[in-house]
Amino acid sequence: MIIVFARAPVPGRTKTRLIPRLGAWGAARLQARLTRHALATAIAARCGGVELHGTMRHAFFVSLGGTFVMQRGDDLGARMYRALAQARRPAIIIGTDCPELRPADLRRAMRWLRGGYEAVLAPAEDGGYALIGMRRVSPAFFEGIRWGSETVYAETARRLSTAGWRWRALRTVWDVDRPADLDRLRWPRISSALRRRAPR
Repeated sequence: MIIVFARAPVPGRTKTRLIPRLGAWGAARLQARLTRHALATAIAARCGGVELHGTMRHAFFVSLGGTFVMQRGDDLGARMYRALAQARRPAIIIGTDCPELRPADLRRAMRWLRGGYEAVLAPAEDGGYALIGMRRVSPAFFEGIRWGSETVYAETARRLSTAGWRWRALRTVWDVDRPADLDRLRWPRISSALRRRAPR
């Protein structure tokens, strides 16, 4: 199973660091496009079922069809742990900020998990990670993490190694978080049946 974590494309409340360059509505439209792209990538990977886990019920999410689940938890770690704990494993979580992730990356992660590795991470250039996959799950890898900091990947990797889990890392990727990242943005061609609609 692949789980896509997404924020609703609400102007002024999403991609706020990009608002100086794109404006509030432009940043929301980018969030919507990133969400569609992440879903298309997950579907194209053909690794099992795909679920969209959103931060709120929103007409844009409804327009995408498929299975929608509300995120629950006090912070990102609690929400990811809950999603993985309730999922049919092995399961993978990706966000919407990394259009560089390809279906081949997701297939490789799933192949490693099915082959006996207990966890897979895709490190991001900013120190976080763009993908986490698990064959079994423990709250120890999600509690007390400084989410959004440059230490997220390193701390998670340290905890996995200390716990003796067999895990592997995919290639390092980059996120679309800051205005400078927009200059690197190139949309891979991934066919998708998802309808292209602007956020409401």
